[in-house]
Amino acid sequence: MQSKCHKKLELSKFTVYIVLGIVFIFFSIALNGKGFIASGNLLNILRQTAMVSVMAVAGVFVLGAGQIDLTVGSTAAMSAMFSALVLQATNNMLLAILASILFGIFVGFINGLLVTKLKLPSFLATLGMMQMIRGMAMWITNTAAVPIKNQTFNTIFGTGYIGGVSVLILWTIVFYIIGFVLFNKTRFGRHALATGGNELAAKYSGLKTEKIKMIIFMMSGAFAAFAGIMYAGRMQSGRYSFGDGDEMSVIASVVLGGAAMSGGTGSMIGALAGSLLMGMINNALILAGLSSAQQKIVNGAIIIFAVALSNIVQNKKRK
Repeated sequence: MQSKCHKKLELSKFTVYIVLGIVFIFFSIALNGKGFIASGNLLNILRQTAMVSVMAVAGVFVLGAGQIDLTVGSTAAMSAMFSALVLQATNNMLLAILASILFGIFVGFINGLLVTKLKLPSFLATLGMMQMIRGMAMWITNTAAVPIKNQTFNTIFGTGYIGGVSVLILWTIVFYIIGFVLFNKTRFGRHALATGGNELAAKYSGLKTEKIKMIIFMMSGAFAAFAGIMYAGRMQSGRYSFGDGDEMSVIASVVLGGAAMSGGTGSMIGALAGSLLMGMINNALILAGLSSAQQKIVNGAIIIFAVALSNIVQNKKRK
C-alpha cells in the first residue's frame, strides 16, 4: 500500500513535464502548417516567457513559504518606467538599474511589513499594493510610454544576442541557476519550505519566520524589478501596461511546477517548465488566430486547472 502511494507521489512530481510534452506534441500536429515547431518560433516562446520565468524563480520561494505576491506584474511595470525615466533624465544606465531594483526591494519590504507586522493576509495586502503601484505607473506619465534611446541598455537587457542566443534567455538561465542553488542547496530554501509547511513548528524549531517572509517578499520585489528592466530593454521603452496579468501567470507556473497554494512544497525546474507551458499555450493560441478575449478565457481555465491540480496532489499526500 505504501509503495503504491509512494509511486503516485513520485508520478505527481513529473506531471508538469508530462503535460508539457503532451501539449507540445498536440500543437505540433494541430499547427503543423503555421510554423509552431520552427526553431525561430520556439526561441520566440523562450524570449516571450523570460520575464514571467524570472519572476517565477522568486515565486517558488513565495508560495513555498505559504504566501502570495500579486504585486510582481505592477512592480515590473513601475520598474520599467523608472528605468526609462532615469535614462531619459541622466542617460546613466547603472543609476537606472539601481533605481529600479531598489524600488522593487522597497515594494517587497512594504509587502513584508503588511504581512508580518500588521498580520494582513498576503493575498489582500499585495492585492491592494498591486492596485496602488499600477495606478502610480499610469499617473506618473499620464499613461504615455517613455522611450529608451540608450542602445547599450536595450542590447544588454532585451534586444541583444550572444552567440546567437537572446540575452533574455541567458538572463533567465542565470536567474534559474541562482534560484536552484538558493532553493535546493542552502538553509534558506529549507527554512522557506519549513515556514510554509508548518509555521508554528518552524518557530518552535528556532526559525525566525517573520524575517524569512520579509526576505522572500523583498526577493520577489527585486526579481520583479529586474523583469521590468528586461521588459524595458525588449520593448525599448517604459510603459504602465507591462506585466499586466503576469502575477497570475507566475502563480500558475509555480503551481503547475509542483508548488502547493498552502505552502511547504515547490520545484525550481518545475516552475520553469510551468512557465514554458504557459508561454507555449499563449503562442499557439496566437498562431491559431484566437482573439485576445479568447486567449484570456483559456488562460483563466489554465489557472483553474493549476489550482485544482495542486489540491488533488495535496489531498493524495494527506491520504
